[in-house]
Amino acid sequence: MFSNVLARRVPTNARLLSTTAGDKYKVVVVGAGSGGLSVANQIYNRFKAAGKPLNKEDVAVVDSAHYHYYQPGWTLVGSGLKAKTETRRRLADLIPKHIAHIPESVQIFHPESSTITTTTGRSISYDMLVVAAGLQINWNGIEGLSQALVDSSSGVSSIYSYDTCDKAWADIEALRSGNAIFTQPAGVIKCAGAPQKLMWMAWDRFRRTQRGDNINVDFYTGMPTMFSVKKYSEALNSLRQQRHVGGYFEHNLVKVNSANHTATFKKPDGTLVDTDYTLLHVTPPMGPLDFIKKSPIADSTGWVSVDPGTLRHTKSEFGNIFAIGDCSSTPTSKTAAAITAQAPILTENLFSVMDTGKLNESARYDGYTSCPLLTGYGQLMLAEFKYGLVPEESFSDIFVDQAIPRRPFYHLKKDVFPAAYWNAMVNGNWFGRNAFRRPTF
Repeated sequence: MFSNVLARRVPTNARLLSTTAGDKYKVVVVGAGSGGLSVANQIYNRFKAAGKPLNKEDVAVVDSAHYHYYQPGWTLVGSGLKAKTETRRRLADLIPKHIAHIPESVQIFHPESSTITTTTGRSISYDMLVVAAGLQINWNGIEGLSQALVDSSSGVSSIYSYDTCDKAWADIEALRSGNAIFTQPAGVIKCAGAPQKLMWMAWDRFRRTQRGDNINVDFYTGMPTMFSVKKYSEALNSLRQQRHVGGYFEHNLVKVNSANHTATFKKPDGTLVDTDYTLLHVTPPMGPLDFIKKSPIADSTGWVSVDPGTLRHTKSEFGNIFAIGDCSSTPTSKTAAAITAQAPILTENLFSVMDTGKLNESARYDGYTSCPLLTGYGQLMLAEFKYGLVPEESFSDIFVDQAIPRRPFYHLKKDVFPAAYWNAMVNGNWFGRNAFRRPTF
């Protein structure tokens, strides 16, 4: 049920291409998630804008998934603001006819020969490769979690899966009293603010429906603070204290016993702490995909090793390889907002290498990312920052301080961003803070 996006079944109505050995493309993009679709379209559009249009199907996207998901929307589903069907569309419908769709899964990278091999044994060669495969959610990294998620009476849910994001809302609505626990693991995860977004929305929902006095809300996180950026962390911790939400730091969830409704956490010294729960929202541990981790393009920790500025592979002999989004080694939060900033940088550098043999020295990614932190219905704290965990705020001239939750930010998350995603980003026409304007370098 929780298989990774590149290992799902081949869609029966996909545009199947020839499966003869030696398929060759100018640009191959591995993965058709947020990063893959965005950058594939931007690459095609960039060559066209330069008066050097690529031929039809010179760019290929390799992904076996049947559906494409707007994953930032799962927080909205868990908060009762959207139906989960609004976050899913058929992948084949999102890939334009001028881009080839290879509905298979990658098994092996052969960077020395500029080829990849799929799980069917098909060999695909490329001039340039973009890896946009995302990351792996390790559902089995917490004992008992997978079983609890499929048990309707367990009180356990997670917004990190299409299958269970609506269970989060059902559990929140059903709770009348008891302990509501929200967890975050230590280490890298998709959108590090998402685990507490749902907590704040649940807290507000309990309050608005006169249940707040009967429900104790606690945040158990494997991290040492509320958030990685000091400015926003301090604001969130103050909010936690004001709202009387318990904070248990450096507590990493390791086991769920749904029969007894207990959660077991491990502290840094190895001590185990058992806690009773009535509702338990779990953010599972995450990490690099296995097929990348064991490949020659990975760094020592399993991410695709890229220069943090150019997004090109760090090994000169693999200079025709780039990576974007969650699968890359860039030291920034893994969010859709980061992809909107990375895609035009990657596109420009890939275009420049193909056109001139050199990178565009002015096209460098500064680590920009954003985390729209829902703090209640009608309010949101818009965290924006870059490398070094330095705030990089878009609206500071208007609102002065983005650490203060505001209604306009809430509507960006709830209304503007989903519309921009489906109508522009997956088509390569959304550039984050630049909106519809492609940056020039």
